[in-house]
Formats: sequence, structure tokens, C-alpha cells
Amino acid sequence: MPPPSDIVKVAIEWPGAFPKLMEIDQVSLSLFLSPQNRNDIKNGSILRLTTSPVSLAAQLHERIQSSSMDAKLEALKDLANSSRDVTFAQEFINLDGISLLTQMVESGTDFGDLLSFTLTAFVELMDHGIVSWDTFSVAFIKKIAGYVNKSAMDTAVLQRSLAILESMVLNSQDLYQKVAQEITIGQLIPHLQGTDQDIQTYTIAVINALFLKAPEDKRQEMAHILAQKQLRSIILSNVIRSPKPINDEMAHQLYVLQVLTFNLLEDRMMTKMDPQDQAQRDIIFELRRIAFDVECEPNNSGSIEKRKSMYTRDYKKLGFINHVNPAMDFTQIPPGMLALDNMLYFARHHQDAYIRIVLENSSREDKHECPFGRSSIELTKMLCETLKVGELPSENCHDFHPMFFTHDRSFEEFFCICIQLLNKTWKEMRATSEDFNKVMQVVRDQIMRALTQKPNSLDQLKSRLQNLSYTEILKIRQSERMNQEDFQSRPILELREKIQPEIMELIKQQRLNRLCDGTCFRKISSRRRQDKFWYCRLSPNHKVLHYGDLEESPLGEVSHDLLQEKLPVADIKAVVTGKDCPHMKEKGALKQNKEVLELAFSVLYESDEYLNFIAPDKHEYCVWTDGLNALLGKEMTSDFTKSDMDTLLSMEMKLRLLDLENIQIPEAPPPIPKEPSNYDFVYDCN
Repeated sequence: MPPPSDIVKVAIEWPGAFPKLMEIDQVSLSLFLSPQNRNDIKNGSILRLTTSPVSLAAQLHERIQSSSMDAKLEALKDLANSSRDVTFAQEFINLDGISLLTQMVESGTDFGDLLSFTLTAFVELMDHGIVSWDTFSVAFIKKIAGYVNKSAMDTAVLQRSLAILESMVLNSQDLYQKVAQEITIGQLIPHLQGTDQDIQTYTIAVINALFLKAPEDKRQEMAHILAQKQLRSIILSNVIRSPKPINDEMAHQLYVLQVLTFNLLEDRMMTKMDPQDQAQRDIIFELRRIAFDVECEPNNSGSIEKRKSMYTRDYKKLGFINHVNPAMDFTQIPPGMLALDNMLYFARHHQDAYIRIVLENSSREDKHECPFGRSSIELTKMLCETLKVGELPSENCHDFHPMFFTHDRSFEEFFCICIQLLNKTWKEMRATSEDFNKVMQVVRDQIMRALTQKPNSLDQLKSRLQNLSYTEILKIRQSERMNQEDFQSRPILELREKIQPEIMELIKQQRLNRLCDGTCFRKISSRRRQDKFWYCRLSPNHKVLHYGDLEESPLGEVSHDLLQEKLPVADIKAVVTGKDCPHMKEKGALKQNKEVLELAFSVLYESDEYLNFIAPDKHEYCVWTDGLNALLGKEMTSDFTKSDMDTLLSMEMKLRLLDLENIQIPEAPPPIPKEPSNYDFVYDCN
């Protein structure tokens, strides 16, 4: 037996397996380590052994069929870990590994950790997009849905089951039909009432997927069911107002639900009013009745001409463009019938405010009245643009507004607050009919500034808008204009040109420093909800890109030593962006998403090898594309660079011209004086 000093404790790590602590002597070390490397081995070292993906796939395929429960559990753990690697996944799938896993699930003999790791391995393998989702049996779908429908289920199993159902629905219309038959909204609701935010996130993701894939005629029906089950109230109480902070993935799912809910308005927004439809005309009659407290006159009350004249007068007071036939005002799409729906909601649910606005404006001079009808139509159109009604949800956006989850008719209530704001701003601006577009621009500014503060309730929104009066908006705009003020005289322009290269060099250094710090990128596949990360950073000497996969999102920088892969900068041939990237051409679903296209870029090296990126946001996209272009000696052209250049240049100019404040700078330099008649003069320095 070797002396104790020759024995070291090391963690032996086989591919796809967790490290195992072992005592090993120097003789054994010499079997697979060179003398030089052997000297580096100390207590606590991790020793990684390599096995080919083909051999590893064959071993795990055999081990997961073991009759020993303990051996089978270890094998499934190793399989779940190895399945993240695409090369291994391909080899395991070639051995019909997916079928083996589905059979294990369908058999129903595995529970607890065995089932959890089986489903984890299945999810990881399917994420690579090698196998089509359409290949799975109804029995497998029923089994997965059964785990979701059970009241008491292991958390890990429930998470994986919800993830599988979401992927099935998003990736196959046929599977959407089958999944929709197996699970109901009522069965998903209890998972939102728990305290596990991951489970809540997966549950909302499944609801969103069902909503997104439902045929158009079924979506309104589904929205009605969600309202009946009080989904909005449950999310508000258990998620938004939960003491736990909302993570990025939950924020994304809430944003998607918000977008899908508002998209239900698209049908009304794109529907023109039919001037001959009596039911639609009755809505306009109702607006007139509520505003002027009149009943529909019987046919024998006065002449037809007199009644027409009376209607025309009232419709003019209501602010319609077409006084004779106001139905024609709603033939423009967008906003179509949605504007009329909003006006009727305001008249019925905020009757006092509606009557006050109409009567207040009808008593003003014609040119100073704020036309309620025209304002409502334009405001509805503006709100649809602001909330992007009719657009698909973005892949990377987290921009949900808590206040829209506080009311069942949040869009209509939002309109009611904004139409009162518009009337208030009109009075503050002392506007006339010629100023209509200016007033709408100010109101848009007020609304956008209030929304950026993310009010938690509609009452909070009212309060924020109350503080953003026209006077306050003028002050803010003036302040912004002062900060962006740019002198246009020739000497100033020449000074700008002289300073510009210095500023550009400063921006270049900042971009390269950011690349040296590195960034964590998320791997995106056909299933949106996943936690796969990789990290990339530039070496301090700007000669090598270090990158590698991570188990989870890091809290800070990742050391170069932990990033196994290297790409010399000298080998980089080009940087491509958007639809020119190979990973955008490969993924049909992602190719459709404009947001993802705008964040994609790839580094081409060697002959046809690519390193593919999808930036976490627009800021990181600009930093990385600028930095890579700077490394290649190319121009930095991103919007971020232009913005930085403008800001830094403006600051530098103001600093340099500080001593010239209130001094008029001439457009042309002063003239050079004529030469003296002779040079027979001397200056006595003493």
C-alpha cells in the first residue's frame, strides 16, 4: 500500500455524471496522467475523464433499463445531465432513446425522482429540435396531462409536465387539439394559488400557449371561461401582489397574457360600422339620449326636417365630424367599432363625467370646443397603437403593466381615464380646432410618460396623469431640449469634427472593455421556457474569445478558466446579423419573430463555422456587434453608438464652450490684417 502522502482526494467526473469523491494513489494517477500534469493534482482537484458520445449514449441506454432501482436512478440522473449536449442527444435518439423514455412514462411504474429525471431527460432531448412533436401517442399525452391534473404531485414532475404540455401545444396544431381535450382551465387554476413561482410561471405559460393556438372563433369563448374562473383576480392576488419579487420569466408570461387579452379587441378594431345596421345606429342614439336626457321622439312629433335638424345639432355637440350621419365616422379602421364601444362604455359607466364633458364643450365657442366624438376615435386609435393591439407577443419582452390586471374591463377603463385627460389638456392649452393634432401629441406624451412609471392600479395612473399637466410637459420638453441643444455655426461644426475621432476611440474602448467583462446569453429553442445559458467574454489582450455552457445564470463575471472553448480573434472572418445568421435560417418559428431577428448575430470563422448569439436585449446586441466590428477594424454603426456619440459629443462641446457663455461666436473668422509696409521694427522683450 502506498504511503499516505502519496494518496490524494480528488473528484472523478465522467461525462454525463456528477463528480464522485475518491481517494487515489500516485500509481493509479500515472495510468492516465502525464508526469507534468500529475504534479498539478492536489486534494480537492476535479479529474475529468472523456468518453465518446457514441459510447456514453450506448452505456446510458443500457443502464436506464437496469432492474436495480438505485442503478436506474443514477443512470437517469446522468442521462438528464448529458442530454443538454446536442452531440450526445443525437446519438441517444439514434438508439431510439426517446421511444424508450416515453414507454417508461406510459408504463406508470416510476414515481418520485425516477419519474422526475425521466421527464427532465425527455425535455432536454426534445429541446434540440431533432425529433418532431407529432410522433407522440395519445396515451403519452394522457399520462402527462394526468400528472398536471392531480391535486398533489411532486413539484419537479409537475414542472416538467407543464413544460412538455406547453411545447406540445406550441409546436403542433394536432397536439393542441389533444391537449385541449385533456386539460381544462379549471384544472390549471389551483397551480396558480400555490406559492411556488416556477409552477405559477409554467402554468401561465400553458394557458398562454392554449390561448395563442386556439382558433379565432374559440378565443372569445376561452376568454369568457378565464373570466368566469376569475383568472385575473387569482393572478393579481397570488402572483403580482405576492411578497416574492417577479422574475424575468414570470414577467414575460404576464406580458404575453396581457398582449393576448388585448388582441381580443382586434376584431372590433378592424370592423367598420355599417350605416344601415339599425342595432349599431341605436348605439349612437343612446349616446345622444344619455348626453341630452332626451327620449326618441315618436314619428308624429313635428316634421321630418325639424327632427333631422335637431339630430344634426345634437351630433355636432357630441363632436362627430359627420353631423348628418355620424355612423360614417366609424368606417375608418383602425379603430372601427372599438371607438364606439369605448364611447358607450364611458357614457354608461362614467355617466356624470360623460355628460359634463359633452355639455361643457357644447357651451363653448365652436372653435374652442373639444370634439368628444372625434377625440374618442383618435384616442382609441392611439391607445391601440400604444398597447400594440393585434400584434403577436415579442419573444424577449417583459413589459407587463400591473394595472391592467386590476379590472375586468381594463382597456375601457384606460380609455375613460385618458378621454378625461384629453379634455383637461385641451382646456389647459386653450386649444382651438386647428390645434387638434398638437393636443393629441401632448396627450400621447402624457400617457407614455405615465406608463413608463408602471403604476400598480388605475387610480395610481390617474394620479400620475394629474401631475403631468400641460405646463409640466412643457417644462420637461424644455429641459430635454436644453440638454440636446446643438450649435450650428461653422466654428462649432469644425470643433465637433475635430473632437469626433477622440469620442469614437473612447466608445471603442468602452465596447471592448464590456466584451472583456463578458455576457451571459440564453439558449433559445422551440420551447420558450427553459434555463440554458452560455457565457462569452474577450480576453484582456483582445486576442481570444472564451466561451462555454453554464448550469445557471451567473450572478457576476465568469472566470476565463471556467470557459472551455476558445476562438482566436485572428480567425474571425466576418460578423453577420439578423436574417443572415444561420441559426435564424434554421429555425422557422424564430425566423417569423421580428424581435428575435433584431437580437441575433453570428461570428463566421474558418471556412463555414459559426458562433451564434441571441442577445438578451437591444443594449447588449449593440455592445457586442460594435465590439466585434471594432476588433475587425470595421466601423461601429449601431444605434447605441450614435446615441453615445451624440451624448458624449454634446457634453464635451458644452464643457469646452463653457467660458464662451453669452458670447456671440461669429460665423466666419476675423479677417487677417494687411501686411505692414516694411518689417523694420523690433520688439524689446525687456
